[in-house]
Amino acid sequence: MTDSKLFWAVLDGWTMARRSLKHIFRETESLVMAIGLPVAIMIMFVYVFGGAIQTGTDYVNYVVPGVIITCVGFGSSIIALSVTQDMVGGLFERFRSMPILPSSLMVGHVIGGFVRNAVATTVVFIVALLIGFDPNAELLEWLGVIGILSLFMFSVNWLFVVFGLLVKNVETANAITFPMLFLPYVSSAFVPTETMPSWLHAFAENQPMTPLIETLRGLLLGTPIGHNHWLTMAWFGGLLIVSFIVATILFKRRKKE
Repeated sequence: MTDSKLFWAVLDGWTMARRSLKHIFRETESLVMAIGLPVAIMIMFVYVFGGAIQTGTDYVNYVVPGVIITCVGFGSSIIALSVTQDMVGGLFERFRSMPILPSSLMVGHVIGGFVRNAVATTVVFIVALLIGFDPNAELLEWLGVIGILSLFMFSVNWLFVVFGLLVKNVETANAITFPMLFLPYVSSAFVPTETMPSWLHAFAENQPMTPLIETLRGLLLGTPIGHNHWLTMAWFGGLLIVSFIVATILFKRRKKE
């Protein structure tokens, strides 16, 4: 790519990102859902189920990393709906007739989703601190938390772009995101995996959410991390690369339809 093409690619991507950011603050219901639902889940688990769940530590400290992951999942799932809406609603066809790089549409959704997730995660952190969450992380560990969460956000954002490009209507886009949103519940997010049946314990231990949550728990609270940080980077670094490549291929196919 020449310098000129790179310049216009960056400018187009920024234009589409600004469009997505405007939608976030105009469509406040999606932002409220991305924030309100994880906060409601956290309060319900801490105050309703927390007294009956033994984790060896205060339950609010145990559950917050899982709630943060759930928050990111809800926020990112909106991307699938937005991408599908742009494809089937005629907006993509309008952009094709304009002097703009079509793939910047995907970049805009990813960056907009990242900002929405960052805002929602910050609010969830603040609410968690208000109800008793007590992290003991130092500066480098907080930077590690930000880095791990950023990798997770970008990887799932591109995954949901893929979902949005795969389907033909918004209703299907909404349904196809459900399995991804369900994964944190079958991990160490809300209960220790040792309490699960053996067949479910094996799945919970070896799916990508568990090393991610254990890494965040270790960075925030000082619990043992082991190899979980390497597993997390392998899982979500790989997901980011694969999702980006698949999204690019699917996008080119949709252009030819």
